[in-house]
Amino acid sequence: MHAQTRSLALDAHRAALARCRRCRLGKVIRPVISKATNPQVMLIGQAPGKVEAEGGIPFSGRAGRTLFGWLERAGVDETTARDIIYLSAITRCFPGPHPSGRGDRVPTREEQSSCGDWLDGELRIIQPKLLIPVGRLAIERFLPPVPLRELIGTKRTVEHAGGSSLAIPLPHPSGASSWIFQPENKILLDRAIDLLAAELGRLDRVRLN
Repeated sequence: MHAQTRSLALDAHRAALARCRRCRLGKVIRPVISKATNPQVMLIGQAPGKVEAEGGIPFSGRAGRTLFGWLERAGVDETTARDIIYLSAITRCFPGPHPSGRGDRVPTREEQSSCGDWLDGELRIIQPKLLIPVGRLAIERFLPPVPLRELIGTKRTVEHAGGSSLAIPLPHPSGASSWIFQPENKILLDRAIDLLAAELGRLDRVRLN
């Protein structure tokens, strides 16, 4: 798809998504939408958190700071990342706090299904060369349901509504997850960041040429 055509299609998609009220989560809950201009990469998380819901900016809370720290290690600062990477999610609205009081509630299967065509639409428009699923919910949308230790630090080609992409998964960056703090898993995360650095560098060279 030509860059200008893609940009116009994304603008129309974002306008429609902004009007979505399917899940009836509350009058003040609105979809959180990426403003990337001409992305070749999609990063897909689980769902916006409370901070994102209040500000309307994807990955703007504590988990986002961790995530952008990883991307910076891969050679892309936050400002650049927000411009070249379309920040998507399995569901687009803050689902509310977890009943336990620790972290956010995981979107239900019904919510994931109801929101699924927004993600499929973005995949068709962007046709990303690189896909970065973040956290188990997003990873299982594209990759086999196996332990994270078998997926983090690897890359593979996946098929989706927009065709095929190289996928490099990342663990959930939330402090509520203990996975990223285990020494053996930090090695896998380092390996994933190295893979991202190589692929993002390659895409940047292609874009500049």
